[in-house]
This record gives sequence, C-alpha cells and structure tokens, in this order.
Amino acid sequence: MKKIMLIEDDADLYSLVKYNLEKEGFATVGSQTGKGAIELCRRERPDLILLDIMLPDSDGLDICRGIRAHAELAHIPVIFLTARASETDRIIGLELGANDYIVKPFFIRELIARVKIQFRPVAGPQRSLKAGGLQLERASCRVWLNEEEIQLTATEFKLLEFLMARPGVVFSRQQLLDSVWGHDRAVTDRTVDVYILRLRQKVEADPANPNYIRSVRGFGYSFNDEAVRTETAALTA
Repeated sequence: MKKIMLIEDDADLYSLVKYNLEKEGFATVGSQTGKGAIELCRRERPDLILLDIMLPDSDGLDICRGIRAHAELAHIPVIFLTARASETDRIIGLELGANDYIVKPFFIRELIARVKIQFRPVAGPQRSLKAGGLQLERASCRVWLNEEEIQLTATEFKLLEFLMARPGVVFSRQQLLDSVWGHDRAVTDRTVDVYILRLRQKVEADPANPNYIRSVRGFGYSFNDEAVRTETAALTA
C-alpha cells in the first residue's frame, strides 16, 4: 500500500483529500501545518508528498527545497496543491523540483489521477525514437530525417534525445540545462536557445515554423507530441 503525506492547512480540504485517497486504497498521513514537515517526512517515509504552498507557519516552497536537499527524501515525488495560479508560480514550483503542480480549486478525481500517474511503472528506454520523418537511434547515436542521416554534435544529440523521449512535456531552460548539460557547467540560459536554433536548422523543414521542437512562450520548449501520435497512428493503421 502506497503512503501519501498530505501537508495542507485547510481542515475541510485536508479531510476531503484524505478521505478520497484512502477510498482509493492509499494510506494517508500528514499535518495541517508546515512546522516540522521535513522531519515528519523523514520519520514516515511516504511514497509521495502532497504539499500546500501557503501554509500558516511555513512556505511550502522552502519545504520542497528542503526535501530535495535531503539525501533520504530527495527521490520522493512532490505535488504542490496551491491557490497560486500564475505562470511564474508554476515555473518556480517546478524548477524547485516538484513533480506536478495542481491549482485550487481542483477536482478530486483529477488529483487522484495525477497521484496515480506518479506510481506508474517506468518502462525501459526505447532503442529507437521516431516522430514523422525523424528517427533517433540511441545505441549508435545517429539521427535520420526522411531516411537521410544528419550530423549532430554530442550536445545536440543529447538535447534532441531528451526532448523526443518526453513528447508534450514543456521544459524550462533551467530544466534543460540541468538535464542535458548537468549541474557542473559554465553556460547560461541563452545557451539553450542557441542549441535549439541549431537543432531546428538541421531537423526542421522550416526552422522559422518548427514542427518538431516547439517554443512555449514564457516557459521553454517542448517536443511536438502530435508528431509522435501521427507516427504511432501510421504504424498501427
């Protein structure tokens, strides 16, 4: 049985979420204050943490930061539950390491669904990634566009692979820097823009109107999941 840690100061919402989680077969522990939240997590060792941001005695962002910095807790998925709905708040929450960000008010069924997503088994990596006329072979580090091989640098390959493996997911520049370049680096956010431009010039028919690598204004970049679905539909037709 998966254990959920719920840290939420609204007593009614706390009871409602707790009831529905337990109805779905989850064990639920938690607190209606943020004080001692990290120690509580360390003691209870939950499988997932639902965390309010605006707590009466603490900042949920600071708690998340502390969880990610704690060796025993850093691996635990964190989902924010918050009334903060601005794009900036979402970006900050995700960049601090949250796995999901749910804005109040929300539907309980949606919350349950998002919790369950965090427990889906992770499949092994595909050897080949395909989308439309674009194909990437992981083992040989080679890429083809419309059956013609294109030459990518090692960093370009890593960036394309990272995005292709997660179609539809929007990543900030900071997230891409951390995932592709790593934490030990001497590059800036602008570096991501430069490499995205280079990739588009190599894999897009019209780099000014990209089909594969999409820009999400105010946030970052995403690989077009429509291109992947089109490829899947063609294979199953």
